[in-house]
Amino acid sequence: MVILQEKVNPFMDNKSFLLYGANGYSGQLIAALAKEYGLQPILAGRRKEALAPMAEALQTNYHVVDLDDTAALTSILQTVPLVLHAAGPFKHTAQQMIEICLQTQTHYIDITGEIVVYELAKSYNAAAVAAGIMIMPGVGFDVVPTDCLALLLKNMLPDATELHLAFASIGGGLSHGTALTMAEGMGEKSAERKDGKIIQVPLGKKGMWVDFGLKKLFVMSIPWGDISTAYTTTGIPNIRTYTGISKKVYRLLKFQFLFNWLLRTSFMRKRQINKIKNQPAGPSASKRANSKGLVWGEVRNATGTIVRARLIGPDGYTLTAHSSLLIAKKILEGNFTPGYQTPAGCYGADLILEVPGVSREIL
Repeated sequence: MVILQEKVNPFMDNKSFLLYGANGYSGQLIAALAKEYGLQPILAGRRKEALAPMAEALQTNYHVVDLDDTAALTSILQTVPLVLHAAGPFKHTAQQMIEICLQTQTHYIDITGEIVVYELAKSYNAAAVAAGIMIMPGVGFDVVPTDCLALLLKNMLPDATELHLAFASIGGGLSHGTALTMAEGMGEKSAERKDGKIIQVPLGKKGMWVDFGLKKLFVMSIPWGDISTAYTTTGIPNIRTYTGISKKVYRLLKFQFLFNWLLRTSFMRKRQINKIKNQPAGPSASKRANSKGLVWGEVRNATGTIVRARLIGPDGYTLTAHSSLLIAKKILEGNFTPGYQTPAGCYGADLILEVPGVSREIL
């Protein structure tokens, strides 16, 4: 256990942290829930008109700062022990924040699900150890529940050589941030891990039916963050990840390779981004309350032994707010390991059971 280094702000305590991207959909949920965890978020982002009323309602401070304003961001991070980064797509925003966190000895966590960001964060491991800070991307639905399930299964079958993880939702919806990240991936290939290496494969290369407990759903393979993180957590060399999708849409996606060149054009991506911005910021509170997040996992060893387990919990955005704050609280209390870490790798397979409304079943 490492004692947090004292920062320059004499009024700071182990309840305060910087929430960057606080005015985004997930950021607002995190900020509103923080009080339940005894935490005080200091709001940050680029738009004063969005941050000021939030800060007044939550009776907290805020900073208007752009990620590219290195001097201003450095000055702010020198006053806090931890930043919870919630402004994506993170492939455009994570590196700037991580590098300043290393300079200011500020712990870094975020809510990404992007493989490239996990691999980037992993490359800063030695620097983070030297700085005495922890770097942990993916403290939300991406990838806390799947990472915890992966470790549980690995512990049950230590010689596992294959890991399959699937997630789906019942009654859920997408936020602008999630949708924008997906739009930027239009026309791109998927990924999986084979013999320890990340390789490119067609999107939806594999499809299958999964019994999630509440419902049996069709899923297809996608490039989920566990392609990176689950390998770090478990060491299992072959990993594939899936998400729920309509069987009809899945059949159509089989022909997507014919149009990938078009989907990758700036015209098509800008068109999709404009459509997203004209939609609601994310699912309503009532929709989230009536939604469930479902996770399923399976491991196999060389002799064909199979172990399966599944989770049922709140919708992904609600889970993200809880899990990110749970982890933030642990870090602020001095419970962290310097360097690059994964959620389950640092806090164990039962971390997910600390999230309200989550139940787990071994099959």
